[in-house]
Amino acid sequence: MRSLTQPERADLDLVAVLHALSDPVRLELVRLMASDGEVSCSPEHLYIPRSTLSNHWRILREAGLTWTRSEGKARYMTLRRDDLETRFPGVLAAILACATSPLRG
Repeated sequence: MRSLTQPERADLDLVAVLHALSDPVRLELVRLMASDGEVSCSPEHLYIPRSTLSNHWRILREAGLTWTRSEGKARYMTLRRDDLETRFPGVLAAILACATSPLRG
């Protein structure tokens, strides 16, 4: 399995983070990780094609919002809350506090 691009804390870019959070699906994935911790690559309550979800996870990972852990063929994502808070204090908490959840089924 190829290695995944995951930026270091010092390389996190606010524009990339905000872009990643600008999509409702990606914002819902971040909300899910914020409340549930580690999340599998295909959360049960999101009815989105697997290929589309893979793209959303890639954008979140490359922006530095998530860490991805592989276990066999499965991947599990966690929110990089500490890294984001250190780099951009209060930004993630403010966005999550204002976000609504239109995608839950």
